[in-house]
Amino acid sequence: MDLDEVLSNMFWHWWKVIAARNSQRKTVVQKSSNIDLLTETDQQVERMLMDGISSKYPDHRFIGEEETSEGKKAELTDAPTWIIDPVDGTMNFVHSFPHSCISIALLVERVAEIAIIYNPILNQKFTARRGKGAFLNGNRISVSGETSLEGALVTTEFGTSRDEQKTQVVLENIGKLVRKVHGMRSLGSAALNMAMVALGGADFNYEFGIHAWDIAAGDLLVREAGGVCLDPAGGPLDLMSRRVLCASSQTLADQVVLELTQFYPEPRD
Repeated sequence: MDLDEVLSNMFWHWWKVIAARNSQRKTVVQKSSNIDLLTETDQQVERMLMDGISSKYPDHRFIGEEETSEGKKAELTDAPTWIIDPVDGTMNFVHSFPHSCISIALLVERVAEIAIIYNPILNQKFTARRGKGAFLNGNRISVSGETSLEGALVTTEFGTSRDEQKTQVVLENIGKLVRKVHGMRSLGSAALNMAMVALGGADFNYEFGIHAWDIAAGDLLVREAGGVCLDPAGGPLDLMSRRVLCASSQTLADQVVLELTQFYPEPRD
């Protein structure tokens, strides 16, 4: 049984857990604030993923949202490492807004090899393998190729922190960009925002304060769809920096970099 078959067999179980609970009331635990949420489903799906993968690949390591919520420091090494967000868009999930997903990436020697972003409620399964392209439900996808800021649809999020300095930067950037771009969207899932760029539905996405598990799969997906992922200040993307900018073209990304007020979240992942 190869890796694709292992993951495909597990998808059915993940779908049942999340899709069946989308319309139910959830037991919610607050993490850092009343908008930084954890549900029983987050914990259960992450455990299912880790147990299922470990049974086939016992030497692989994990970086997961719920694992680190227990106080464990995220550490990315050269070892094969799965970076997992069991429910990205937890606030949406809590409110039964059907825009949340499972986000999974496999990195080997710190290089992304496999990416999966799966919205089980709408049956959107985004996949990518390094060097082999990006797909939605088995059909190849590509970025829009948009190069103009004025023609771009942008996605971003307010995030789960209400730190005043960060909030000011978030609002400042929205205020600057909304006057120059074609449109802005905030749909509540960092991973699906990046998937929309890969699909060509959005033209760029940026965010400060996200985590490695929010963006690791989206990074590979966007790049395999022909787009770019980088640091919002223009340098190489650092998955552990809690900062991301992805775009349909380098030309568009360069314009966005010039507009953004920067914010550097602490601590890093």
